[in-house]
Amino acid sequence: QVRLVESGGEVVQAGNSLRLSCTASGRIFDGRKFMAWFRQGPGKEREFVSTLKWNSGESWYADSVKGRVAIGRDNAENTVFLQMNSLQLEDTAVYYCAMRYGTAPSSRARDYNYWGQGTQVTVSS
Repeated sequence: QVRLVESGGEVVQAGNSLRLSCTASGRIFDGRKFMAWFRQGPGKEREFVSTLKWNSGESWYADSVKGRVAIGRDNAENTVFLQMNSLQLEDTAVYYCAMRYGTAPSSRARDYNYWGQGTQVTVSS
């Protein structure tokens, strides 16, 4: 089984930065693996933030976070990161790590087979 564990969520002031981590374990094959971050704010639907193609490192971002967020990976630790800068009140959400196998990137939650438990990010004024 695949297990994803997120960490790094906390209460931060608007304008500050935060780095989230997600470590994957279990029976994982890197060949067609995509890792992604989604978030779900209070009273909102889960929304796509970013995804990364593991082998090549190519990345894609939601328009709402482009320029403020960077996704990266540590191959040795099987960990994906989400660096978030200039945090805004609207970034308050539970952030979820997800994984799928495929040939093309996807921003649809239903395309992801594996999910972490989520980590809470709260941006205060």
